[in-house]
Amino acid sequence: MKALLKGLLHAIFLLSAFPCALTSGFGRWESIYLLWAQFAAAIPGLPGDYFRIAYYRLTLASCALESRIQFGSFFAHPQARVGRGVYIGSYCVLGRASIGDRTQIASAVQILSGGRQHGRDAEGRILGSEQGVFETVAIGADCWIGAGAIVMADVGAGTTIGAGSVVTRPVPPNSVAVGSPAKVIRSQAAGVSAEV
Repeated sequence: MKALLKGLLHAIFLLSAFPCALTSGFGRWESIYLLWAQFAAAIPGLPGDYFRIAYYRLTLASCALESRIQFGSFFAHPQARVGRGVYIGSYCVLGRASIGDRTQIASAVQILSGGRQHGRDAEGRILGSEQGVFETVAIGADCWIGAGAIVMADVGAGTTIGAGSVVTRPVPPNSVAVGSPAKVIRSQAAGVSAEV
């Protein structure tokens, strides 16, 4: 009965999110996509959770309905992917991320679209994002990303990133990485510590 009720709620919210997705070209028109993504982020409570996941199901490269995205969180780019059973806490800003199944992301996490979005010209002036390089940051399955972490590089499956950590280089699978910049302090795969 519970599965039937959830299925019905998903269907209702997919229908309610459809006009927003349609007006954004199902994510192809990024400025309109972002307008609705930010609107969806501001819907409180359980209705907001259902609306957000429905909107992203219709606009992201892929998004499983069996995931949950909390109040205040949004994807800045429709090229993102969200696996099954993913939890994203409140006030997260996510770029071109690919998030594996069952990964848990705490509140106030930022997953950037790589670390080279804003370059500088020959005189040292900052350039706009149109000259930057946007990359997809892959977060493996079964990861835990702690509150306030900033992730600019890939994180291997089964990895824990400590709260407030800044990931500037790839983190291997089955590791624990903490700090700024994040360093591996424990790795089940290799059994060694290494700078990340």
